[in-house]
Amino acid sequence: MEKEENNLMDKIMSLCKRRGFVYQGSEIYGGLAGTFDYGPLGVALKNNIKTLWWKKFVDGRDDMYGVDAAILMNSAVWKASGHIDTFTDPLVECTKCKKRFREDTLKEKGVCDDCGGKTGTARQFNMMFQTQIGAVEDSSATVYLRPETAQGMFVNFKNVVDSFHPKLPFGMAQIGKAFRNEITPRDFIFRVREFEQMEIEYFIKDVDWEKYFEYFRDEMLAWMESMGIDMNKVHELEVLKEDLAHYSKRNEAFSPSY
Repeated sequence: MEKEENNLMDKIMSLCKRRGFVYQGSEIYGGLAGTFDYGPLGVALKNNIKTLWWKKFVDGRDDMYGVDAAILMNSAVWKASGHIDTFTDPLVECTKCKKRFREDTLKEKGVCDDCGGKTGTARQFNMMFQTQIGAVEDSSATVYLRPETAQGMFVNFKNVVDSFHPKLPFGMAQIGKAFRNEITPRDFIFRVREFEQMEIEYFIKDVDWEKYFEYFRDEMLAWMESMGIDMNKVHELEVLKEDLAHYSKRNEAFSPSY
């Protein structure tokens, strides 16, 4: 079954390249894992999707405010959000070939997928890309490429309230790049190190969360259908309680099924 899935993914990647949708990043210099470039048709498709999303969820509403926050943010933001301390994946290293893997991606726990060697003890690896800002390289100059767009909206909540004086409920929306230093990028453009997000943070009274959860769930399904997606091939997944993020009461995901 896994071989068939890999073969299908290879065919999709080959088709996307031939038709000018998606190319491997830095391909003529050997490529760079987890990065992809969008060709002429790919960027047109991507821009059309973003335009339709913005039209429905921002321009088409009077309770949504668009922002475009900076990619680089004060490190105190990521400390306060918990990303510096907890945005991690379990990393193991093969004692034989020295390659590193996410522990939960190994076909057999404790065994290297590449050479069959034993893997060492797992350690937590922070997935944020770290860089330096300014001329002096010290801890005060450390910044991160954002791993998500949400924080840029949270830190601008008061600015939007002071500028426009919205009343609850209202939302903030953003489309922008995010970066995650994935240990094992895979599945073509579905798990990469650089990607683009379309995200909404909607602010409500706590007692109303279930009503608005169902409302936006229906809105997302309607938007997907309006783009011409075959809804018979959309798989809806209710995330189990034990798998929820610490800040989440409920989470539902949509993915294509074949």
